[in-house]
Amino acid sequence: MSVAEKKKNSKKASDFSGRRKLVLVFMLLGVCVLILKAIQLQVMDTQFLQKQGRSRQVGTVKIAAYRGQIKDRNGESLAVSAPVESVWVNPQYCKETEIEESKLICSDLGGIRFKQAAKLLGMSLTRLLKAFDASTHKQFVYLKRHIEPSVAVEVKALGLPGIGFIREFKRFYPAGEVAAHLLGFTNIDDKGQEGLELMYNSSLKGVAGSKRVIRDGKRRIIEEQNLESIKEPVDGQDLQLSIDERLQYLAYKELKAGVVKHRAKSASLVILEAETGNILAVVNQPSFNPNMRKNLKISRYRNRAITDVYEPGSTMKPLVVAAALEGGFIKDTQMFDTKDFKIKGRKVKDDHKYGTLNLTDVLKKSSNVAASKIALSMPSDYFWRFYHDLGFGVAPRVNFPGEASGILPEYFGWSKFEQATLSFGYRVSMSTLQLARAYTVLADDGVLHTVSLLKREKDEYAMQVLSPKTAIKVRTMIEQVVQKGGTATRARVDGYRVAGKTGTAKKASRKGGYGDDHLSVFVGMAPASDPKLVIAVMVDSPQGDYYGGLVAAPIFAKVMGGALRVLGIAPDEEQTMSVLLSKQ
Repeated sequence: MSVAEKKKNSKKASDFSGRRKLVLVFMLLGVCVLILKAIQLQVMDTQFLQKQGRSRQVGTVKIAAYRGQIKDRNGESLAVSAPVESVWVNPQYCKETEIEESKLICSDLGGIRFKQAAKLLGMSLTRLLKAFDASTHKQFVYLKRHIEPSVAVEVKALGLPGIGFIREFKRFYPAGEVAAHLLGFTNIDDKGQEGLELMYNSSLKGVAGSKRVIRDGKRRIIEEQNLESIKEPVDGQDLQLSIDERLQYLAYKELKAGVVKHRAKSASLVILEAETGNILAVVNQPSFNPNMRKNLKISRYRNRAITDVYEPGSTMKPLVVAAALEGGFIKDTQMFDTKDFKIKGRKVKDDHKYGTLNLTDVLKKSSNVAASKIALSMPSDYFWRFYHDLGFGVAPRVNFPGEASGILPEYFGWSKFEQATLSFGYRVSMSTLQLARAYTVLADDGVLHTVSLLKREKDEYAMQVLSPKTAIKVRTMIEQVVQKGGTATRARVDGYRVAGKTGTAKKASRKGGYGDDHLSVFVGMAPASDPKLVIAVMVDSPQGDYYGGLVAAPIFAKVMGGALRVLGIAPDEEQTMSVLLSKQ
């Protein structure tokens, strides 16, 4: 081999040697980079990476809190929560992937398992399959809320792709329509929407808890045992009402029967405990079933006894008499001429010619003329103050959504005619609850009570508005209203002395003035010798008979009679007492 060839081969060898060295350098650099990266990952960024890993594998699941019960005064449940399951799906589980198992699962779409699931969940197959559509890019879709746990077990056994279950609570109202307006209801998320459920939502709802779960790469929970509890749920507080479920049912039944009989538009009724102001029952017609509210109008949810106002008619007359007697503007022996008379060209008259009446007969016959004269005997500011002290024009503060204040116009704007009409229940408006409350002043010897929907032993805010002498005197007078010749003979309750007053008022028209419809009202108390209960009844737009003594009074009698027997209140009618004593 020549010298030239040797040099050439040597040059080639040196070229390969340089390349090898370059490759080795790059390899060494790569190894160094890997070593440095490993150090960074294993040492420097360990905590960060562990945190990121946990955030992808460890999730948090909400634990629903039990909503507090609503109970009546005797501990009977009026609103309870039952555990249920809600089914959801992640549609992205059904994307075509390289995993053969996933393909097999998702290929069953439209198959027997999905048909069975649709049947169990009470939904169409089309709607069910739509929830599994991965093209929507959604990762959470509810299939069905609030299903029975037994149904959830059957759905779970089908092994549908991406299915998940959430434990929740569903509200149930054992009394149904009977207490619907009072209790209200919750929405599907267990939040109060109407009535006491809304008013006391913050204390009833409780505080949800949470726990940690482990998920796989597709965010599925893969470990459910021995999970770490982050926060235990705090159950909501129970709410005990002043309501007596037995009286609530009795009042509901009789009011509904009265509305059906007289083909009335609506009605409301309130029962108060005379010595405490506790509300023992509050019912309305028409009612609704809070357990099934589909396609119901919002107007059906209104608690008319607390939120709606009206002009109460002649039920105001005993209060006017009480005000005048208390102020010394009339005497209990005074006589009143009931001939028609005019006030600045406007006539005040009675339905019948009564001639001259004493004070008891003014109330027994319900004379508008005599009541007007009594009202006009008082200074307007005194008259207004008395009405205001009874709670008219002021919300009763019973802590119920939308409670009405009613209307009591300021006295400095009154004309003589307006002052006269205020005596027989026009130009002043109130709710049935406000009317019942005002009569506690006659029932409890001059003490006006606040009203409460929550159980209490004593009314700490009661006020002495009348002297006991005046209250007892007027109460004795209105006992005659239910006797022969009075306007409310159908309000009598066998065995008990009853005191009360009828009211019949023309209903105000939306177009102005008064239309042809009437409001039939009765408010009374028993036993009159020592009243324990006050009941107010209002029936809106009865057909045919419309007088308070013919429509509202019979409802009062049935409810009062039943309530007195349920509560075990002894009869006080002298004839009945003598018969009872003779049998002993």
